[in-house]
Amino acid sequence: MTHLARQLRLLDYFALGFGVMVGTAWLVVMDDILRRGGPLGAILGFTLGALILLPIGYVYGQLVKEIPDAAGEAAYVGRFFPPAVSFATGWMMLLSYALTCPFEALAAGRITGYLVPSLNRHELYRVGGYAVYLPHVALGLALTVVLTALNYRGIQASARLSKTATFTFLSLVVVFALAGARHGSAANFFPLFSHSPLLSILLVWQVVPWLVSGFESVGKCAEEASPEFSDRNFTVAIVLTIFAGLIFFWVVISAVSFVAPWQSLNSSLQFPTAVAFERALHAHWIVVLIMGSALVALVQAFNANIVASSRLLYAMSRHNLLNPIMSGVHPRNLTPSTAIIAVGMATAATIFMGEALLVPILEVGAVSAAVGWMAACASYYRMKPNPLGRAAAVWGLFVTAAMILVKLLPWVPGHFTWHEWVALGIWAGLGIAARATRARDFRAQPDLETADAAN
Repeated sequence: MTHLARQLRLLDYFALGFGVMVGTAWLVVMDDILRRGGPLGAILGFTLGALILLPIGYVYGQLVKEIPDAAGEAAYVGRFFPPAVSFATGWMMLLSYALTCPFEALAAGRITGYLVPSLNRHELYRVGGYAVYLPHVALGLALTVVLTALNYRGIQASARLSKTATFTFLSLVVVFALAGARHGSAANFFPLFSHSPLLSILLVWQVVPWLVSGFESVGKCAEEASPEFSDRNFTVAIVLTIFAGLIFFWVVISAVSFVAPWQSLNSSLQFPTAVAFERALHAHWIVVLIMGSALVALVQAFNANIVASSRLLYAMSRHNLLNPIMSGVHPRNLTPSTAIIAVGMATAATIFMGEALLVPILEVGAVSAAVGWMAACASYYRMKPNPLGRAAAVWGLFVTAAMILVKLLPWVPGHFTWHEWVALGIWAGLGIAARATRARDFRAQPDLETADAAN
């Protein structure tokens, strides 16, 4: 059994988890977040969402320590439930990771085109009213090729990029937030809520799973931990990721609300957040800084999601939940090379769909993360942990059930439309087809710990 390279440390896990969590969505949907909750409603919605995720983060930390398998939720569920349930869980989680890749690739074209308008030419076609430009597609494809090649080379190169991009991005966020603090007014925060306080918090809380999902991706790289890495640091990395994401959204929501009245954010504009800062500072350099920050965040998110999705795809194949060809490991680089190439090719193909078709699938991706978290909590409960662990698992089951129901129940504001149901049906159909390609004469491979002991 060929193992993946074991080189990751605590900082690497944090950077990868934060990279999966924070991409360009904060720039694209900030106006929507403020319309949902208002400044205080948004801050409280994110705070509530992050705090109630902490017990789920604890569950994941314990699961990764006990089952250090790149299949993540699929492996946890596979210990206690039938293979079909294990596959369905892993397939739903794969959606939330893999779809972020083309989303970020498309965002690269939009952001660069905003800074360099000459790139918004040579329209190829329109999808749902959105123009698809040749330079945008070319830039997205080029970025996909570069990051796929980087990940093919090895996890060390990928982790180095994640750390550099993460801390560069955080530094840039501090700079533009401080710049905005000199030109805004506290009066811009009012009214604090967009609806009634409770409804405002609920509407923001609905999107928190999508915007702060990523802490669980730590488990997808569990097999690549350095030999000196302590198991308890998995929990540390997960908790750090959740709190870093929360603080980041606190800063961005506060900064945007401070520089301009949040009701004035024009959702018809491509990047209303950048426009608000430009009007407040009466300078274009702040736009360049914000968009540059977004490009750095885009690279870190794209790279981290390639890592997470390729590891999940590889490990599901190794467990015979998918075609066995995806479990190939490069003999020298010790990377899941076949899965990385598959993710890169799927990303390149999906770029041509355009943003109009990706948005409904992203809504499904928000629910898919909650499904994976629920399955992980159910698996941990079946492990019969101590009372604290059982309480965390039960809490996680309750919270994730609520997260799923608020999107599925038709009388709850912000529920699925028929577009999301169609997207979910298509993804389920693809899953059934993928499941049918698994090996029929499969013989289980030795457990990771058994294999390590044998070596």
